[in-house]
Amino acid sequence: MGADESVRNASGAGKAAASSRRQWTPYLEATSGFKNHWYPALFSHELKDNDVKGVLIAGHEIALRRAKGKTYALQDRCLHRGVRMSRRPLCLSDELMSCWYHGYSYGLEDGVLRTIVASPDDPILGKVRIRTYPVEEHNGMIFVFVGDEDYKPVPPLSSDLPLRIGADEDPQAVAYVLDEHVFVRGIHRTGNSNWRLAVENGYDPGHWLIHMGNTIIASADVLFPLGAQPVSDEAVRVIEEEDGPKGVMMMYNRPEAWNMVLENPVLGLKARGTKPYYLRTSMYVPGVLLVEHWPIPGWAQYEWYVPTDETHHEYWEVLVAHCRNEADLKDAEYRYNNVFEPLALRDFNDNDLFAREAMQPFYETGDGWNKETLCQLDNALTAWRKVASRYNRGIQERPASPQTNGAGGGNGHR
Repeated sequence: MGADESVRNASGAGKAAASSRRQWTPYLEATSGFKNHWYPALFSHELKDNDVKGVLIAGHEIALRRAKGKTYALQDRCLHRGVRMSRRPLCLSDELMSCWYHGYSYGLEDGVLRTIVASPDDPILGKVRIRTYPVEEHNGMIFVFVGDEDYKPVPPLSSDLPLRIGADEDPQAVAYVLDEHVFVRGIHRTGNSNWRLAVENGYDPGHWLIHMGNTIIASADVLFPLGAQPVSDEAVRVIEEEDGPKGVMMMYNRPEAWNMVLENPVLGLKARGTKPYYLRTSMYVPGVLLVEHWPIPGWAQYEWYVPTDETHHEYWEVLVAHCRNEADLKDAEYRYNNVFEPLALRDFNDNDLFAREAMQPFYETGDGWNKETLCQLDNALTAWRKVASRYNRGIQERPASPQTNGAGGGNGHR
């Protein structure tokens, strides 16, 4: 993919910059996220049998219920008086989800109102419903398809995940999150910024400065550059798989395509560490990052930046590794618990959360999308904006009210 000339020279702002922004207008409109995509909702261990948990994804209030081992997702607003059913879970039947207030009880499969605790013969039974959402559960993660209820056909989950890396791409290919015999563990937490700032922070080739001196880097003596400048068209690869992932991949595993900046003579600043370490990062619609061979060779870090509302996102940090036997499992659990979660997912990534939240006021109230001054390093980010604008399945509308937030009205249809 060629470099974006309109942002290569910061002095060429004005009309050229405005023209470039038009190429990613849908992305700029996606304040509340993209709809009609799969998003992680909970880890499996967070939803026990006969339990209900509420989540907010792209403005959709969703209640997840597990019954007889199966997970269901329904609108988290009772039709009667509009309370969120997840606020006080009430499980009276393996086939129904009941509201704790008056006992309106809805079918888990179809959301149809089946009974009311104190009005079992009510004439509205069977005539109204709340909407349901498609659910898939794999390797300890629960995914929900969020968007228009009548969106058909629902695409496969794999189309909203990173590209499966094969031996033709990498002889030591990292594990894929949906594969069998893999170790999948992680955390999720709320970030106080819009989801797009989180995406661009995760994929930013110039932000390595904020990670200099992190324990996990220093302890491994990794040669950690000050940044990376694309110097050829092979630096950034656009992924456009038919019926599959859509995204952009930064080919750091091709040193000839990048200038790894090791020194800034003006500042007298030099990269630390002695062991060269080239990994590869990629970002996919609707907003999921893959970092291969991190935090050590053979492992992969997946990150989802799940839009919740206009000023917050749910930050998912998940590590995946091949796990072919019991010895692999024990080794992976030891590394994860003692090193990777505290030093990579928390200490290292705490800097990313800090950076996103520092950007939020400028983009929220300072018209940042129009006032930002991009440089050559940002060609990878503008490539992402264009891909996301082209391949998203819809822009999530801003919620109008709790009852019409994309989770259906009186009959479950918008």
